[in-house]
Amino acid sequence: MKAAEIREMKTEELHSELDRIRRHLFDLRAQAVTEKLENPHRLKQTRKDIARILTVLSERGVTGIEEQQYHLEANASHHRVG
Repeated sequence: MKAAEIREMKTEELHSELDRIRRHLFDLRAQAVTEKLENPHRLKQTRKDIARILTVLSERGVTGIEEQQYHLEANASHHRVG
């Protein structure tokens, strides 16, 4: 994902994309542990995508990114259960 693409996204979209990419990174790490990861470069690329999103969010003056992510995850899991 390129920085220009990220800058075009709305803040809400960035938060959901950040959540999606973090879940993807978790999956990649699990594959790496089980030695089923086909392309190890994807780990580094995914971490850089996360950093790009966090950079754009901080440029926009968004604070409490981790707290917002936790809140979004809690709401999503609450809606899935209910």
